[in-house]
Amino acid sequence: MTKSDAACAKRANIKKKAVNFVLLAAIFIFVFTLSSSAQVLPNVDISIGGNTPSENPSGTVQVMVLLTILSLAPSILIMMTSFTRIVIVLSFVRNAMGVQQVPPNQVLIGLALFLTFFVMSPVFAQINETAYQPLIQNQITQEQAIENALKPLREFMFRQTYSKDLNMFLSISGAESAPETLDDIKTTVLIPAFITSELKRAFQIGFFIYIPFIVIDMIVSSTLMTMGMMMLPPMMVSLPFKILLFILVDGWNLVVKTLIVGFN
Repeated sequence: MTKSDAACAKRANIKKKAVNFVLLAAIFIFVFTLSSSAQVLPNVDISIGGNTPSENPSGTVQVMVLLTILSLAPSILIMMTSFTRIVIVLSFVRNAMGVQQVPPNQVLIGLALFLTFFVMSPVFAQINETAYQPLIQNQITQEQAIENALKPLREFMFRQTYSKDLNMFLSISGAESAPETLDDIKTTVLIPAFITSELKRAFQIGFFIYIPFIVIDMIVSSTLMTMGMMMLPPMMVSLPFKILLFILVDGWNLVVKTLIVGFN
């Protein structure tokens, strides 16, 4: 095989994987919106030139609902994965160092997205194996595919959810008894409990990130006050020292490793 043939085969393989990933992501996005009602997508028929009244007068409403779901799908995908914790912690790192626009928002969001794909790759692989592939091979129905796709996602969220937050939402929802297994917990209860726990963890990590940088600010401020330099902003002097500290301890490596290990 020549180098050109190998390159073509490699590009074709990458393109195939990209298509499979996009299709898998589409199923993943619809998991939450479809699992609540356990119904299939609405059947929409378009006919031209007929005077027969439609047998499904609510078809237009169903299309509008479907378009609304598509517009909200990115937010649903973000809130049901590890993206929330990662992007908040990265924002804490930037604010703690005092660099307002470095790295820029696009870089932080892009890094958070790729870290999310890395953390969620086992869940995506399980969804692909148990839901997407059997569905396209007509081995299972759409309802079974949704149920199979939701199971690994629910297990991931359950592992990352504090029992205190879960119990709070269970009590608010009016649950008569404590659930014995994960199957007894409704998805509409598990998701907000998971989001609350993710916010709590992100702020806890952010607190520990802030501590060494605050110490540097205090040392610099007291030093400048002792030297009588009242007019010199302490932030201007402490910024290089904070950046130097972050470089010496290999800060990005520590932050990324802490985030990834925290999901195991």
